[in-house]
Amino acid sequence: MDEDNQVVAELRESFGKGAARKIRAAGKIPAVIYGHGTEPKHVTLPGHETALLIRKANAVLDLQIAGKSQLALVKDVQKDPVHQIIEHMDLIVVKRGEKVQVEVPVHVEGESAAGTIADLDAHTLLLEVEATHIPENVVVSVEGLEEGTQILAGAVELPKGATLISDAEALVINVHVPQKVDLGEEPEAAEGEEAAEAASADEAAEGESAE
Repeated sequence: MDEDNQVVAELRESFGKGAARKIRAAGKIPAVIYGHGTEPKHVTLPGHETALLIRKANAVLDLQIAGKSQLALVKDVQKDPVHQIIEHMDLIVVKRGEKVQVEVPVHVEGESAAGTIADLDAHTLLLEVEATHIPENVVVSVEGLEEGTQILAGAVELPKGATLISDAEALVINVHVPQKVDLGEEPEAAEGEEAAEAASADEAAEGESAE
């Protein structure tokens, strides 16, 4: 495991919203670690350091708890929707060599044939991979693909050691020619004609009243 992923975690015994607020006010993050039949551990993580490490999907942290190392997969991150401050994290205990199932982002490379667009239908794929070798993404190339081309999950090249758990028939990429957008010029012209007719009617009415 890369030493850059090491985080010193402090065990905590105070719980509840009040305790969590104090932890966040101190620039730290409350978190809980569970899994492998162990009792959930409530810990406090360094805020800035942890936030940098979890920017990539499916980060695995090497937690240093009371002098012992514990690998944990970031399962859920709860953020304040307004301030984007991390309010709480759920971590799952993992072991070296263990297989885990994770949603891995799909990254599209290249450009499809002229006049077409490549829609990304599945933004992630569920893969089974080694806990300490989780890929950041799976890459799908659409370079030069013609209209009507579809790429299914089963055709996506996976990183070494990864197994597809998602439905192999699930649509990932759909290449098509975008429909022409109706700019609504005709309705505007029709409105103009209606306005002209109304103006003519008004003029006629004014002429009659003048007589």
